[in-house]
Amino acid sequence: MVKSRNKNEKPILGITMGDPAGIGPEVIVKALARPLVRRLCRPVVIGSPEVLAKVAGQLKARVKIRPATVLDAATPPGVIFVLDPLSELLGPFAPGRVSKETGAAQALYIKEAVRLALEGRIAGIVTAPINKEAINLAGYSYPGHTEMLAELTGAKEVGMMIVGGPLRFLFATTHVAIKDMPKLLTPECIERAIRLCHLGLTTLFGIKRPRIAVAALNPHGGEGGLFGTEERTAIGPGVARARAQGFPAVGPLPADTLIGQAARGKYDAVVAMYHDQGLIPLKLAAFGTSVNITVGLPIIRTSVDHGTAYDIVGQGLADEGSLLEAIRLAATFARNKSC
Repeated sequence: MVKSRNKNEKPILGITMGDPAGIGPEVIVKALARPLVRRLCRPVVIGSPEVLAKVAGQLKARVKIRPATVLDAATPPGVIFVLDPLSELLGPFAPGRVSKETGAAQALYIKEAVRLALEGRIAGIVTAPINKEAINLAGYSYPGHTEMLAELTGAKEVGMMIVGGPLRFLFATTHVAIKDMPKLLTPECIERAIRLCHLGLTTLFGIKRPRIAVAALNPHGGEGGLFGTEERTAIGPGVARARAQGFPAVGPLPADTLIGQAARGKYDAVVAMYHDQGLIPLKLAAFGTSVNITVGLPIIRTSVDHGTAYDIVGQGLADEGSLLEAIRLAATFARNKSC
């Protein structure tokens, strides 16, 4: 754990650059050019100084890119410190294109950030978007950030929580095909999702008695088995198992009404059955400011709610709102943890 000398000391956050060929460098430059970030934390980017300097020049941003030497040094106004873990400079690459070289770089940025966090040299990590195809081309066989972080930290159980506006979702399944998803929904899966949701709400958000609701999979909650039986065979038993272990939750409840109730404050979080069940309403409510949190890691990790957006790379159109919110949340979590 990073130990602060006093409760008012700003936490050091490592911000991974993500895919150099995506919009990660742009949103980082835009976000770290804002004085707000310095009031929240001491940021250090883990990535390529050369790439960030080029992007800063294209944006005409009033920032200077400097190699990081001492991680606990105060960040002067207008300066972005960058720590580059690559043994050689990142070679030429095409913006907006997948490549093995950029895939290897973005994986190493994540590995270095995790190492620093586990050693207690940074208080948490904030990740810009990676390209999953690129990291797989480079030999890292992960479906996404979450799975890679779990392996690097040795975490036994992790969950993806997305927060934005009035909504928080923890997902029972994430990046899987819809046709494969029902067979993955077991009582054990549901129970684990509820436990992780409870863990995130209590340890990160400081909610002592979280109100957790569990969404049904099928329309109208299966309508007594008429539209599906997963509510009876998996979701309901999973909720019962979690409650028996001291993790109160209600459900399964029809998702169409449940999510509206959560948005109005009836519940602190919803356990969603699959990716789009939660992401569609959340992005409608808070696109551009929602944040991805990995629950269950021994380190703090937040991330943006968007991908590499190859179609707008180099056009100056990328919005830094999600990264700013991810930094704000990570700084809040770090201060809570050090108290």
